[in-house]
Amino acid sequence: MAVRPTWQGHLRLSLVTCPVALYKAVEARTGVSFNLINPRTKSRVKQVLTDASTGEPIERKELVKGFAIAKDEYVLIEPEEIDALKVESTKIIDIERFVELQAIDRIYWDEPYYLMPDGKTGIEAFAVIRDAMREKDRVGLGRVVLSQRERIVALEPRNDIILLTTLRAHDEVRDPDDLVTMPNVPKTARAMLDIADKIIEQQEGDFAPAEFVDRYEDAVRALIERKRKGQKPVRAEKPSHDEDSNVVDLMEALRRSIGAAPASAARRRENVRTAPAPKKGPPKRSRKAA
Repeated sequence: MAVRPTWQGHLRLSLVTCPVALYKAVEARTGVSFNLINPRTKSRVKQVLTDASTGEPIERKELVKGFAIAKDEYVLIEPEEIDALKVESTKIIDIERFVELQAIDRIYWDEPYYLMPDGKTGIEAFAVIRDAMREKDRVGLGRVVLSQRERIVALEPRNDIILLTTLRAHDEVRDPDDLVTMPNVPKTARAMLDIADKIIEQQEGDFAPAEFVDRYEDAVRALIERKRKGQKPVRAEKPSHDEDSNVVDLMEALRRSIGAAPASAARRRENVRTAPAPKKGPPKRSRKAA
């Protein structure tokens, strides 16, 4: 089944241009979806759009967009007026700058896409841009309009294609100092750090995405299946609190954790549900991929 591109246009580096198409690199999971039901009739309910002033119903196709400039006062915008706006990044990704990967704070990384040549025309130009970034070990920065927003994007070579990742704007990222006031934390004792280091070493392992399943969704689906069969829901038991979990002394808790860490890791592996390996690996941040 052919996948439709999210965006089509051109990639440009100075005077070098090539047609490209953008595809989502991740597939959004919807999880368990519920409908709103009237418990008396067991029927679904419908939402009806109504005019706030007259109370009369109105069809969605009759609606237009409006921007509030005062209470109950709006500037109406027609769809064709939006379409008439001319911004270069609507159809062209112009690489404006090159930076080192580590120069981009991880908090700014947002949604990944695969950028590929669109047709046979311009494949050589695409390859030149991709391979030059790989050789110089640099990430390209540009802009593109997606979902009626101009987004900053980072471009990095990934195998035969280019991984394009949208970046959050600076005013979207919160400063933690604006949220809470951090208490004065004393300097960590060396002995505590040594023990914590050992715990980390005991629990080291590879990142295997297939092992991290949605246990909450599994529990919801199990609940639905039991009720479908007319069985009573199973109430989850409260976690037991043995004496090991009620340690007040931090140093003592760290010491006891050294022995508990392997057992905890083993239990997690036993609880992992077997999942098929993905056809393609998720986007990597490694710049050395060939």
